[in-house]
Amino acid sequence: MANIKSAKKRVVTSRVRQERNKSIKSSVKTASKKVEAAVKAGDKEAAQKELLNATSVIDKAAKKGVLHKNNASRKVSRLSRMVNTIA
Repeated sequence: MANIKSAKKRVVTSRVRQERNKSIKSSVKTASKKVEAAVKAGDKEAAQKELLNATSVIDKAAKKGVLHKNNASRKVSRLSRMVNTIA
C-alpha cells in the first residue's frame, strides 16, 4: 500500500474511475446485444430503435473518454451495417 498522501489519493480516485468505466462499458455491451438480438429476430423496426439507443450510449462513452472515438465509430458502423442487412 502507498505511504505518500498523493499516492493514496490516486489509489482511491483510480478505483472510482475504474468502477465508473466498468458501468459505462457494460451499458455499451448491453445496448449492442439488444441490437444484435433484434437483427437476429428479423425485426427491422425494433432493430432501428435499438440502434438509435445504442448509438447514443456509444457516443456518450466516447465523449467521456471510456472508448476511443475511432473504436466508438467502428462499433456504430458495424451495428448500422448489421441493421441495414435486414430485408
